[in-house]
Amino acid sequence: MPAVTGKLAAASFALALIAASTSTASAQKKYDSGATDTEIKIGNIMPYSGPASAYGIIGRTEAAYFKKINEEGGINGRKINFISYDDAYSPPKAVEQARKLVESDEVLFIFNSLGTPSNSAIQKYMNSKKVPQLFVATGATKWNDPQNFPWTMGWQPSYQSETQIYAKWLLKNKPDAKIAVLFQNDDYGKDYLKGLKDGLGSKAASMIVMEESYETSEPTIDNHIIKLKATGADVFMNITTPKFAAQAIKKNAEIGWKPLHFLNNVSASVGSVIKPAGFDAAQDVVSAAYLKDTTDKQWDNDAGMKAYVEFMTKYFPEGDKTDNGTVVGYGVAQTLVQVLKQCGDDLTRENVMKQAASLKDFRTEMLLPGIKINTGPGDFAPISSLQLQRFKGERWELFGDVISADAGG
Repeated sequence: MPAVTGKLAAASFALALIAASTSTASAQKKYDSGATDTEIKIGNIMPYSGPASAYGIIGRTEAAYFKKINEEGGINGRKINFISYDDAYSPPKAVEQARKLVESDEVLFIFNSLGTPSNSAIQKYMNSKKVPQLFVATGATKWNDPQNFPWTMGWQPSYQSETQIYAKWLLKNKPDAKIAVLFQNDDYGKDYLKGLKDGLGSKAASMIVMEESYETSEPTIDNHIIKLKATGADVFMNITTPKFAAQAIKKNAEIGWKPLHFLNNVSASVGSVIKPAGFDAAQDVVSAAYLKDTTDKQWDNDAGMKAYVEFMTKYFPEGDKTDNGTVVGYGVAQTLVQVLKQCGDDLTRENVMKQAASLKDFRTEMLLPGIKINTGPGDFAPISSLQLQRFKGERWELFGDVISADAGG
């Protein structure tokens, strides 16, 4: 009997140990709404329709990339449930969709929602709810403001930084330039314009001969282009989204206006802008890049480019590999996967932001050489470097050095 009692005691002790270790393991796991042992629920808002619908391909690329991740076993054993809604590039609709994602779908966070106006409309709501508004798809400088908006973080280089680079180049290479500016009449357009003026400094007033704005509701910007040409400007600063960027390039060619043409990075896609406008019309247009261009032959044997092409072929075959939006979607999705890997079993909203603000020299496969992603508690601007590029033939050609483009937030 004593032997049996001893065995029972040993078995009870073993069971107690197992229970204790299981309890410890489960205690180490921390979840907020949207996260479980098997799932990470992520929200997203994209303009799949409306005047900025060309950007919808970013959301479709992200959905394809998360499908790839899920097929490979997920992140730390959890599958991604990616819920993406259309806001038609309308701020009121964005508010409606954000509330639906947070309050009805109960996502862990909203990721890469697109557009400066839309993100501006939901920023206070997201921060009041303490739900991450992570890696927003807009380069407005205000996303780098962790002191006032600790739940909002950008991803791409800031608009102001980009136009400051153009301004510096002009002051050095074309100091007597007469600049005509076309910009979208919203926060996105005004942010770019501010960067240009800041970069030109005291010479802004004399160098900028006209600032012409347009509304996204306008069907065409042809009349604006004719008006800008009449100023006699020899530099055209084109601050437009893809649909209007293609119109501007095409109209310039039609009316024989050949200024030095700067095109903002968000509309530098060969697939959705240059090709529709016509390769001949786009010759010598200048822009800035932080991502590899799929039409650039120098990347043909690049391991990162090969991985991207392989992904597109298998998971998003209907997607346009030459569209910059697919490259953006791929890169930002890879960055999010890194953040979630760093989170481990602590999938609280607070830890998601903590890990997003702890990226050190991280590189996605499609970033240009020399460009790295770095963040910190006081630095919510992951990418802050760019390289100038000029359109030649049927592709962009990089020139000059990678320029650090830090602009204050």
